[in-house]
Amino acid sequence: MLQEMLTLGYWFYPNPANASYDSPKAMALLGACALLVLLGIALRVWRGKLENPITRKLSATWSSTAIWFGLAGLIMVVSRVEQIQFVSMRALWVVWGALLAVCLFFQMRRYRQRHYTILPNVKTDDPRDRYLPAKKKH
Repeated sequence: MLQEMLTLGYWFYPNPANASYDSPKAMALLGACALLVLLGIALRVWRGKLENPITRKLSATWSSTAIWFGLAGLIMVVSRVEQIQFVSMRALWVVWGALLAVCLFFQMRRYRQRHYTILPNVKTDDPRDRYLPAKKKH
C-alpha cells in the first residue's frame, strides 16, 4: 500500500474507484465541507452584527472563502463517488488542502498585524489646571 501511494499514478489517476456515499471517508468529507458552508453563512451573519470597523474590514473575505472552499470540497466528494473523471483525482485534495492552509495562514497573519481597538480619549476637567504652570510655547 505504501509503495502504491508513493507513485504518481496513485495521486493523478483520473478516475479512482471504490468510493460510495456510505463510506466513512466520504461521509466525513461531506460533513466537513457542509460544515464549512454553514460556517461561512454564520460568519456572514456575525459580521453583520459587528460594531468594530477594523474587525469588520479584516473579516470581509472570511465568509466567502469558507463558502467557496466548502462548495469546492462538496463538488470533489460528489465527483469522486459519481466517478467523474479528472475532478476526482486525489491530487486535487492535496491542492485544496494546501490552498486552505495558505488562506488560513495569511488571514491569521493579517488579522494579528492589523487588528487594533480605538480606545476612547478620556479628558478630565480638573479645576486646578488653570493655576498650574503650562508648557512654554516656542
